[in-house]
Amino acid sequence: MTPYLAEFFGTMLLILLGEGSVAGALLKNSKSENDGWLTIVVAWGLAVTIAIYAVGSISGAHLNPAITLALCISGDFPVDQVAGYIIAQLAGAFTGAILVWLHYLPHWNKTDSAAKKLAVFCTAPAIRSTPANLLSEVIATLVLVLAILFIGANEFAAGLNPLIVGGLIISIGLSLGGTTGFAINPARDLAPRLVHALLPIPGKGPSDWGYSWIPVVGPIIGGVMGAWLFKALFGH
Repeated sequence: MTPYLAEFFGTMLLILLGEGSVAGALLKNSKSENDGWLTIVVAWGLAVTIAIYAVGSISGAHLNPAITLALCISGDFPVDQVAGYIIAQLAGAFTGAILVWLHYLPHWNKTDSAAKKLAVFCTAPAIRSTPANLLSEVIATLVLVLAILFIGANEFAAGLNPLIVGGLIISIGLSLGGTTGFAINPARDLAPRLVHALLPIPGKGPSDWGYSWIPVVGPIIGGVMGAWLFKALFGH
């Protein structure tokens, strides 16, 4: 498996398991309906952990354009592979979102809320405020990248890093995710939002493209800031 294929597969797995938990909690007549925020956040953390175990030894398991760009800025990833990684991540997220739609196929027609159907695929703010929403995504992704670089600077027992990163995702979700749903990953939000726009989901409503730039631009800004801050603090 090439690193690009690994990024595709890992991101697909991340979206399938992460957005699958959202679908289970929100769509009508699911056995896990109304499971709530804690279940979703923990599921995303476990999804990240499993995806890293799956492809980490092949591609480094970035699974996130913000991580790829941050590692490039920190000097830990070659510039000539950035575009290929990001394309693979977007394609993997797109495919993962389609699989979620297929997995819950009978439930879309049973669910009346267009907002819940959209929420399966992408994020939306709790209180719509462009400056505040953008700042939330910047801060959450800055914490993500800075913490990942901190983790990489330490030595852990073999095989432990994915669990620590999964715990980091849970921590960010519980502490900082209540404002925007903590996209912290442009591929995680943009590609599934496109899937929502394209698929024949009954009563789905609009895909909220007016908000869509925030979970793309915010994580990129936060990721770059996290990498720069790490270099400034530790000289790497």
